[in-house]
Amino acid sequence: MSTDRRAGVSRRARTQERRSRRFVVAMAAVIGALALVGGASGVLTTVQGPRATATSVDPGAGTESAGSRLIVTTTQSLEEIDPAQVHIAPAADFTVDTSGRQIGIRFTLPLRDETDYTVRIDGVQGLGGGPAATIEESFSTPALETYILQRGGDEDTIFRTGIDGENAVPVFADPHIEDFRATSTHLAIVTADDEGVSTLIVTDRDGEGARELGLPGRGFVTNLQTADRGDLIGYTYTDAGIGSAGGLESALFTASLADGSADDEPTQLQFAGGDARVDDWRFVPGTDAVLLLGFDGALTLVSAAGGEPVSLGNAITIDGIARGSTEAIVQRATGLVAIDLATAEERPLSAADAAAGETQSVTALPGNADETLRVLSRLDGFTVLSTTAAVVGADGATRDVFTVAPDDLLLHTCVSPSSRYAAFLIAPDAVSNSYDAYALPLPERVQTHIVDLGTGEEVSALTGFDISWCQSAPRP
Repeated sequence: MSTDRRAGVSRRARTQERRSRRFVVAMAAVIGALALVGGASGVLTTVQGPRATATSVDPGAGTESAGSRLIVTTTQSLEEIDPAQVHIAPAADFTVDTSGRQIGIRFTLPLRDETDYTVRIDGVQGLGGGPAATIEESFSTPALETYILQRGGDEDTIFRTGIDGENAVPVFADPHIEDFRATSTHLAIVTADDEGVSTLIVTDRDGEGARELGLPGRGFVTNLQTADRGDLIGYTYTDAGIGSAGGLESALFTASLADGSADDEPTQLQFAGGDARVDDWRFVPGTDAVLLLGFDGALTLVSAAGGEPVSLGNAITIDGIARGSTEAIVQRATGLVAIDLATAEERPLSAADAAAGETQSVTALPGNADETLRVLSRLDGFTVLSTTAAVVGADGATRDVFTVAPDDLLLHTCVSPSSRYAAFLIAPDAVSNSYDAYALPLPERVQTHIVDLGTGEEVSALTGFDISWCQSAPRP
C-alpha cells in the first residue's frame, strides 16, 4: 500500500474517532441534562408536596345511588388519609381510602342534583417526607332524571323525564304494563297478556334491547323491587294454575338483570318454619339480605346467599328501610319501631306531635330512621278531616311539607335517592275516579306531585305513577 493511501486511511480514522468522541460527549450532556431536569423535578415535587394530576368522578351516577366515588391521583405515594382531613361542601357522608398515589372518597349516600360540590383534603403527606399539601377538587351534579308509568288508551307507556316534567321521552310501551323498576343500567318491566299472566321484560335504560327474563313458570308477578346496587331484582310469584293440588303462592324469587349472567335464572328464597308465603318484603341496603313479612305475620331476615334466617318476631307492616342504613321501620301490634338489622336491637319510633294527627304511614329518609316522612290524618271518629305529609324529627317535632286536598286520596309516598324531594301519588276527585281492572288496580286518573322537602314547595305534578325512586309499587 502506498504512503499516500495509508495517510488517507489514517486521516479518515482520526476524523471518525473525533466524531465519535463528539457524539459521546453530546449524548452524555443530554443524559446529564435529563438527569438534572428529572432530579430537579423530583426535588421540586418533594419541596412542593403532593399535587393532583388526575381526577375521576361520575356525578350523574352519584345522584342516583349510594357508593359513587371520587378518585384523586397525585404525584407521590401518600401517607394514609384520615377522614378528619377531608372536608366536603355541601356536607355529604363519605368514607376515604388511600392506595399508592391515589385517594378514594366514597359517598355513602346519593348526592343532591344540580349542586356544586367542593372536596378539600388537608395535610396530604408523601411517603418520602417533605411538606404537606392541600388538594381541592370540584364537580357539579346534573339535573335529576326519573322514570314514570302512564296507563290508558291503546298502550301503557314508561317515560323518562326530568322532575319538572319537561321534555319527557317515551322509552317503552306495551298494551298492558303492570309495574316496572329501574336499576343503574336496566329497566325491569312486568307486562300481562289477556289472561293476566305475567311476562318479565328487561331493557336498557333507553328501552332498547328488550328480552324476556325467565320466570318460575306460567303465573303472576307482583311486588317487584330492585336492590340498591347492581342489577339484582326480586318479586313474588304465584302459579296461574294454583289450586287444591298445590303450587307456588306468593313465593319470593330473586334474579340478575345482567345479560348472560349465571344468576339470571330465578332463585327462590326459602326459609324453614311458618308460612312460606310472603306478604311484603324489602332488600336490605348494602347487603345480600332480604327482610320479609309472611302471611302469618312472621318477620324474618333471610340471606340471599343461603345463610341461616333470623326471626324478628311478628309485625303488621314493613314501612321501609332507609338507604344507607340497616334500620328497618316496622309496625308491630304495640306501635312503630326501628329495628337495627345488623344487631336485631330495636327501639320505639318517636311519636309525632299529637296535634298533627294520627300516623297513617312512615317513609324512612336516607341515612337513619331518626328523621322520617309521615302521612298524618286528623280524624273525627271515622271521618278524615285533613291529611298532610310532614317531616318528623327524633323529638317528634313535625314540619308540614304537603297537604292533600279534601276531595283527593293519597295512594303512595316515596323519596328521591338523596331525600331532597318527595313524590306523592294522588288520585284526584277520589269518589268519581274509578279503578282500572289491572292486577295492581289504581284509579284511572293519577298524579305524582314532586315536593322539595327542604322548602315544602311543589316542583311539579306529573301524570302517571310508579316513579322510579320508589322501592316498591303502591299497595291499594
